[in-house]
Amino acid sequence: MPRTAEIAGAGLSGLVLATRLAQLGWKVRLHERNPELRMFGAGIWIWESGLRTLETIGAFDQATAKARSIAEWRIADRNGGVLMSRRTTPDDRLLLPPRADLYEALITQAEHFGVQIETSSLAVGASPEGRLQMENGKEYSADLVVAADGAYSRLRESIFSTAWMDFGTEAGIRMMIERDEGDPEDTIIEYWHGRRRLLYNPCTDGQDYIFLSAPVSDERASRMPVDRDLWRTQFPAAAHLVDRFAEASRWDRLVNVRCRYWSKGHVAVIGDAAHAMPPNLGQAANTAFINAMALAMTLEREKDVPTALGRWERENRALTDHVQWWSYLYGFVVAKVPERMDGVRARLLRSVSGSRPFQNGLNKGARHVPAGARTTSLTPA
Repeated sequence: MPRTAEIAGAGLSGLVLATRLAQLGWKVRLHERNPELRMFGAGIWIWESGLRTLETIGAFDQATAKARSIAEWRIADRNGGVLMSRRTTPDDRLLLPPRADLYEALITQAEHFGVQIETSSLAVGASPEGRLQMENGKEYSADLVVAADGAYSRLRESIFSTAWMDFGTEAGIRMMIERDEGDPEDTIIEYWHGRRRLLYNPCTDGQDYIFLSAPVSDERASRMPVDRDLWRTQFPAAAHLVDRFAEASRWDRLVNVRCRYWSKGHVAVIGDAAHAMPPNLGQAANTAFINAMALAMTLEREKDVPTALGRWERENRALTDHVQWWSYLYGFVVAKVPERMDGVRARLLRSVSGSRPFQNGLNKGARHVPAGARTTSLTPA
C-alpha cells in the first residue's frame, strides 16, 4: 500500500512537494481553497537550487520556456553607478520566468504523477495524529499532513507552531511592463536611493518585471496609481522604465514568519507557512523548493513519519534560517538608510560585496543542491 499525504495549499511549495512525493510512489491529495488554480504576480527568480528541483520533477522545460537567462544581478545608485555585481555561471544559474509559467508547469507535473487536486477545499486545522480538518466538516487521515497554506497559515496555528510574525517596515509592488528596444536582456538592475528602491528584471521577449519597495509610512511612494513623477525623479537612470509603469497595481506588506518547530507528530509546515521572508534575495520560493525536496527524501530514508520530520528539520533548518536572516538584514540595510547616508552605504557595499564571507552569505541558499536532485545541471546557462 502506498503511503498517503494530505497537503493544504496549492501554491508553489505545495505543488512541488505533492509532485515529488507522487513521483516517489505516494498517494497525494492537494487542497486549494480557491475555486480555481491561479497564480498572481509577475516574474520570479529561480536560482540553481530551484532549477535543480524543476529538473528533478520534470517541470524545467515548460517553466522556463520563455524565461530570461540572467548573466548579472547588479545593485546601482540612483544614477546607475554600480555598487555590487553578482555574476552567474553555467553551474550557478539564475533564470527569470513569468510566475504564471512556473505555476502552470508545476500543475502539469502534479497531474502527470497522479496528484489529486481539489479546489474550493479549505483546510482549517490539523492534528499530530495525521488528520486534516476541512471547513465543510470533513476530515481526512493520512500518513503525512502538510501545512502549505501561506504566511497566514491556519494549520500552523492549529499545532501552535508560530514563534513570531514580523510585518517589517517595507511594502512592495510587482508589475509587468512592456519591453522596449534597448532594455537589458540578461542583467537585473536594482537601483537604491535612500529608503526606496526600483528593481528591473528582464523576464520575457515581450515584457519585463518591475519591483518597487519603500517604507509603509511613505505615503507618496504608496499612492495608487503609481506616482510616476516621484519614481522618475528619485531614479533618473531608470526614467525610461518609469514611463511604462502599469496603472493596475497593488502594494503588499512584506512579512517574515518564524516557527517554533516545523512539525508535530505527522504534520509538517513548509513554504511561506514555515519561513515567509521578504523577496530581497529572490530566494523565498527556492528555499521552499529545497525544503520540499529534502522532506520527500528524508521520508524515503526514514519510514516512521514523526521521526523523519524531526530529522528533516534538524538537517535543513540551519540553511533556511541563514537565508531568512540574510533577507531580513538586506531589507534592513535598504529600508533604514536615509538619503543623506547614500554615500556611506555605497562605500560600505562596494568594500564588502567582493569578499568571500559576503559572497558565501549571500549565495549559500541559491547554490545549494537539493536532496535527491542531480549534482550537475542538465542545461546550459
